[in-house]
Amino acid sequence: MRPRLYLDWNATTPLRAEAKAAMVAAMEVVGNPSSVHAEGRAAKALMEQSRAKIAAALGAEGADIIFTSGATEAAALALAGRGLSSSAVEHEAVAAWCAADLPTDAKGAVHVAEPSRSALQLANSETGILQTLPEGIAVSDLTQAFGKVPFAFNWLGCDMGLVSAHKLGGPKGIGALVIRRGLDVTAQLRGGGQEMGRRAGTENLIGIAGFAAAAEAAARDLANGVWEEVAEIRNILDSALSAAANNTISVGKGANRLPNTLCLIAPGWKGETQVMAMDLAGYAISAGSACSSGKVRASRVLTAMGYDAALAGQAIRLSLGPGIGREEVERFAENWAAAYAKARARAA
Repeated sequence: MRPRLYLDWNATTPLRAEAKAAMVAAMEVVGNPSSVHAEGRAAKALMEQSRAKIAAALGAEGADIIFTSGATEAAALALAGRGLSSSAVEHEAVAAWCAADLPTDAKGAVHVAEPSRSALQLANSETGILQTLPEGIAVSDLTQAFGKVPFAFNWLGCDMGLVSAHKLGGPKGIGALVIRRGLDVTAQLRGGGQEMGRRAGTENLIGIAGFAAAAEAAARDLANGVWEEVAEIRNILDSALSAAANNTISVGKGANRLPNTLCLIAPGWKGETQVMAMDLAGYAISAGSACSSGKVRASRVLTAMGYDAALAGQAIRLSLGPGIGREEVERFAENWAAAYAKARARAA
């Protein structure tokens, strides 16, 4: 029996060995970072070293890195009470705090009228489509782009950015809000005044250490061209699926997008059914954002791009990572094509 193939890296990534080692080492650090004794100072030093490593990986030297439980909490911290505009293609963690009144065109590009009053993601988790951030954008969700495409927070021209460790090989349950120095936010969690008074609660030192190690490793991979290799495999998969069923729609093909992401519409075959069929065949894929799983509805990302509800409900997302080879994706394409043929025959 062949091992399962994990093709859902945009939902979460396997834990990197570097992150695991850093977390195990951090478990031996006894102190609370807020304590003033030697043990507390050791914990504080590890936390600040980790903060600096994450800032360097983000190209955010000089910015404030505020640790949170993930990008969802970072979004709440950045957006609560601000009444910003966003689009229908934003992740729900951002959309929950914004008015979805920015238009999206058929290529997935969002048009921003007032950057200082708007939130705009850098990369979409479902389609992989990358946005060009206008200068002065208030908040940008950098979660999917961090570690996969080259950028520096200090060059993006945005005031705040959201990131999460588990999207780049770090642990779940730790993320950060990146804030351009000189700006401030209103704390949503209040108490001890940790994180420069912006997020109360004892910091998750183990998670922070794992996040930093993962960020450093992700930056090395990016510099070494690892994601360019992933893009080549993604393109092979895209071509194989298109050749196997010529009525499919590859959403975002030709657009600037993440190197690992393929959003495919198979007319006549519901996305949820595809996920179940391929799971039984030994493949982990998704029908959209993992945070929307279990909600039987058409993708609002695809409907915002102009796809009708029927087609939008027939989409799957395949997201790859380093180490996945040509033979593996070609075998997936064969299995997927056979299952699609059976589904179409049953519907005929």
